[in-house]
Amino acid sequence: MPSMAEINADLSAEHDDLDALVARLDEAGWSTDTPAEGWTVRDQISHLNYFDECAIRAATDPDEFREWVRASAMTEIRPDEGEAADVAVGHSVSGPDLLARWRSGRASLLEAFAPLDPKSRIPWFGPDMSAVSFATARLMETWAHGQDVADALGTQRPPSDRLKHICHIGVTAIPWSFTVRKLDVPTEPVRVEVKAPSGETWTWGPQDAENVVRGSALDLALVVTQRRHPDDTDLEAIGSVAALWLSIAQAFAGPPGPGRKAGQFA
Repeated sequence: MPSMAEINADLSAEHDDLDALVARLDEAGWSTDTPAEGWTVRDQISHLNYFDECAIRAATDPDEFREWVRASAMTEIRPDEGEAADVAVGHSVSGPDLLARWRSGRASLLEAFAPLDPKSRIPWFGPDMSAVSFATARLMETWAHGQDVADALGTQRPPSDRLKHICHIGVTAIPWSFTVRKLDVPTEPVRVEVKAPSGETWTWGPQDAENVVRGSALDLALVVTQRRHPDDTDLEAIGSVAALWLSIAQAFAGPPGPGRKAGQFA
């Protein structure tokens, strides 16, 4: 388990990588459409900012956060009519002002995480998580939405070994990928072997498993965050369970997302 200092350092680096993509944008650039249908670059950063601010509330005042979720949070995020709160902020300010708000919020988030015990429990919209898992989830979300921004701007981001956090969440979420789709969770284990950007091999699962997924860590991270269709990657799935999992892999909480279409990034 990484320390809070270690995961905070990786989360900060992920923030900086995305910041470098949007800091140079003019106002028209902030309105560039991303592969997430109906979402612009502005919406992506607004969404991250909103949930970073929610995460600060959860980490610093868990009881107040739980009460807020019970009382109003979900109707605020997914309103029946009008604009959801996570993108509303971005539509009310200029691109530079939104960037300044996100920078301030993410700095406060890192400050809130720093003193926490890695095993302390933090509430969220789904089950409570350990502090280190909670921070890792923020890293995953920052990376995934950053991928949408990079795709929108036609930019290739150099992959880093921070991808291990995302791959780990994706693999440990194998049961969730089936449960969220109301499918029986398979009893057969899946072995995952991926090549890290540094050249190291990362593995999960028993060596003798009949179901195996192999490929690059980047491709696995793209698939489990649903930023690429498996057919648009070089991932290899051996066994029916492994193949089915790749087709529905979901590292994030909430209902199944639409993902990306096969051939969209071929």
